[in-house]
Amino acid sequence: MDFKKLSLFCKVFELRSFSKAAQQAYLTQPSVSGYIASLENLLGTRLFDRQGREVTPTQAGEIFYKYAKRLLALKEEAENEVNLFLGYKKGNLKLGGSTIPGQYILPKLLGKFKSIYPDVKIFLKISDTKQIVDFVLNGEIEIGTVGAKVSEPKLAFVPFAKDELVLAMPSDYALSPKEFSLTSLQNLPFILREQGSGTRMVMEHFLNQRGINIDKLNIVAELGSTEAVRQAIINGIGISILSKRAIEIELKAGLIKIVYFDKKPLKRDFYLVYLEHKTLSPFAQAFLEFALEKTESE
Repeated sequence: MDFKKLSLFCKVFELRSFSKAAQQAYLTQPSVSGYIASLENLLGTRLFDRQGREVTPTQAGEIFYKYAKRLLALKEEAENEVNLFLGYKKGNLKLGGSTIPGQYILPKLLGKFKSIYPDVKIFLKISDTKQIVDFVLNGEIEIGTVGAKVSEPKLAFVPFAKDELVLAMPSDYALSPKEFSLTSLQNLPFILREQGSGTRMVMEHFLNQRGINIDKLNIVAELGSTEAVRQAIINGIGISILSKRAIEIELKAGLIKIVYFDKKPLKRDFYLVYLEHKTLSPFAQAFLEFALEKTESE
């Protein structure tokens, strides 16, 4: 079976579009359509229903997609193994990171890793914790870094770095740290991260333990990224709970001020997450060991 056809099939399946798949693969749309038609002829069934510009996988397409992804992953794993056997430190490494570890921890870590494996090509997806976990489960990435554990028996979660969450507010906000209490939080304009965010999961757990349900908070906005929340705080929309890593520049610049909960920091772990009973590729295993060693020594 032609791996190029498998790869194009997966692109069409994921993008639900022949034209977008063609753009990503640097091919013409008729070429992609021809490859898919050839694959359908080989399998003896339609893989997609086409209605104008709408592309919908058939039931056969849904089934075939799972196996196509496995075959492509196996091909990549085989190439990496052979390269290592021949003494080449060359191959692909597919990682993912939720917002904070993906933007503030992984870049530095990957820079050091690349100095040891300069010919390893790294693919890094950034999303929220839930999406990164889904990427690991469906095989799109081998290892993820997330800000909260999710109940999923197929996955292993290994702590590898610490983080601190703080209540952040505009620097000119009338409330002073001395006046703050958890009970007063319910009366303040609060900015929430989206469902699936690791920061939100940890925050909800922390507040629930202290008898505060987020439904009782005065929610003025629900935003889909740390950057959006940070800018909303600076512009006086409200306050929020954020990783201290994400606002260090703003703290130094005097744009944001923070208060601690219960007069002490709210700590959490970041986790490396991967399929527990699946053998990692050589480079993924090397990165896992490297990440644990480097973060433990810092």
